[in-house]
Amino acid sequence: MSEPVPSVSTAGPGAPVTFPPAFLWGAATSAYQIEGAVREGGRTPSIWDTFSHTPGRTAGGETGDIAVDHYHRYRDDVALMAELGLNAYRFSVSWPRVQPTGRGPAVQAGLDFYRRLVDELLAHGIRPALTLYHWDLPQELEEAGGWPERDTAHRFAEYARLVGEALGDRVEQWITLNEPWCSAFLGYGSGVHAPGRTDPVAALRAAHHLNLAHGLGTSALRSAMPARNSVAISLNSAVVRPLTRDPADLAAARTIDDLSNGVFHGPMLHGAYPGTLFDATAPLTDWSYVHDGDLRTANQPLDALGLNYYTPALVSAAGPGRPGPRADGHGVSAHSPWPGADGVAFHRTPGERTEMGWPVDPTGLHELLMRYTREAPGLPLYVTENGAAYDDRPGPDGRVHDPERIAYLHAHLSEVRRAIGEGADVRGYFLWSLLDNFEWSYGYGKRFGMVYVDYPTLARIPKSSARWYARAARTGSLPSPHTP
Repeated sequence: MSEPVPSVSTAGPGAPVTFPPAFLWGAATSAYQIEGAVREGGRTPSIWDTFSHTPGRTAGGETGDIAVDHYHRYRDDVALMAELGLNAYRFSVSWPRVQPTGRGPAVQAGLDFYRRLVDELLAHGIRPALTLYHWDLPQELEEAGGWPERDTAHRFAEYARLVGEALGDRVEQWITLNEPWCSAFLGYGSGVHAPGRTDPVAALRAAHHLNLAHGLGTSALRSAMPARNSVAISLNSAVVRPLTRDPADLAAARTIDDLSNGVFHGPMLHGAYPGTLFDATAPLTDWSYVHDGDLRTANQPLDALGLNYYTPALVSAAGPGRPGPRADGHGVSAHSPWPGADGVAFHRTPGERTEMGWPVDPTGLHELLMRYTREAPGLPLYVTENGAAYDDRPGPDGRVHDPERIAYLHAHLSEVRRAIGEGADVRGYFLWSLLDNFEWSYGYGKRFGMVYVDYPTLARIPKSSARWYARAARTGSLPSPHTP
C-alpha cells in the first residue's frame, strides 16, 4: 500500500482535526461475510461453509450461504460507496471461488467476478485494496491437514500467483493475509472459528505456516505483478497492558504480547521469533517444523503494514480470583487460544462496551500506531480495520440512528490523527464494516456496518454514522460527533 508521503496538516487548539490530502477513507469487508452465492460459478466449500453448517458452531445455526448477496448486488454496493464519498475499498477474494480445490488452474468465472468488481470500483474513482486470504481456506486443503501442514503455505503461494496474474494490472494495493492470529489460534487452538479444532500444537504449527505462506505469497505476487504494486499484511496486533508493574504481571503481558504479536511480526518484520516465545511454548513444542530458510522467506520486505484494532487486553499473572486465558472477545470456549499462557489471567476493564462486550478505548489505537512506527521505521501504516457493533434498528422514520458508532469513530479517528501529528506515517483508514453482515460464529446477531442491512429483504439503509463518515471523507476533517 505504498504511495508518496502525504503532507501533514496540523491543528491547533480548537481547530478541526484534519488529515493529509492523500489520506485514504475506506471501508472493509470479507468474501464469506457478504458474498453469498456459495454454489455459483464453480465455487466449492471453504472451511467456513463446513463450520457454519455444523450444528452448534454458529449462533442459531446461521451460515453465509446468502450473507448479504453482494455477489449479485455488487454494482449497487459500489454505487453506494461512491455516494458515501469513499475513495478506497478493502475486500477479500474467496479462495474456493477462484481455485476450488486449492490446487490447479483458476476458475475463470470466479476471477471474472472480481474483475467486474474491480472495474466497477475504478469506474467510480474508488481504489481497490485486495486481501487474498480472509479465513476461507478451501475445505479440501483442510482435509489434507490445513494450516498445520507445510504444504498449505505452498498452495497459498500458487493461489496468490493466479490472482496476481489476473488482477495485478488493475489492483495496486494487495494484502496477503488478514489476521493470521485468528486463523491459527481461534481456528486451531480454541476452536471458536473454522475449522474448529482444539489442538495447541496445531495452532502453533499453523502460525508458522501462515508466516511462511505470507513470505511465499509475497514473492509469488511480486513475480506476477507490475513492480509499482504494493504488498502488505493485515495484523490484529494486540495492545497488551499489565494489570500492575509487578514483575509477574509484566512477564504475563510479555507472554501474551509474544503470542499475539511477536509470533507474526517477529518473522515478518525481523526474520526471527522472540526467544521468550520459545520459552513460553517449550512444554508444548520444540518448533522442529521451522526449517532452515523459513524465517528468511517470511521476512520479505513489505511496502506497507495494515493494523486492525478493536480493543486492548489487560492481563496479569494468574492467581486466586484471577480468570485464566480466554478467547479474547471472539467467542467463549473451554479451550485456550493462547498455547503456553496457562499462567496468565485476563481482566475486565471498566467503562463503555460495544455489543461484542469489548471495551471502548481509542487510546489503544494510538498506542498501536506509535509502536509500529518504532517497530518498523519508514514503513507506511494503514488502519485496515476498526469499528464497533451496536444494536442498530430503524426508527419510526425508517432511518437508522447510531450515535454510539459516530462517537466511536470520532474518538478513534482523532487518535489516528494524533499519531500522524506525532510522526506516524498513517496513510489510510478502513472502517469495519461497509455493511452489516455474517459475523462469523455470532451469525447475524452483531451489526458492525455503517450501512444497515434488512436481512429478510437485503435492503441497504445508510446509518447516520455513514453520513457522518461521508462528510469526514469529503472534507478530510472530523465533524463534531453530534452532527451526522
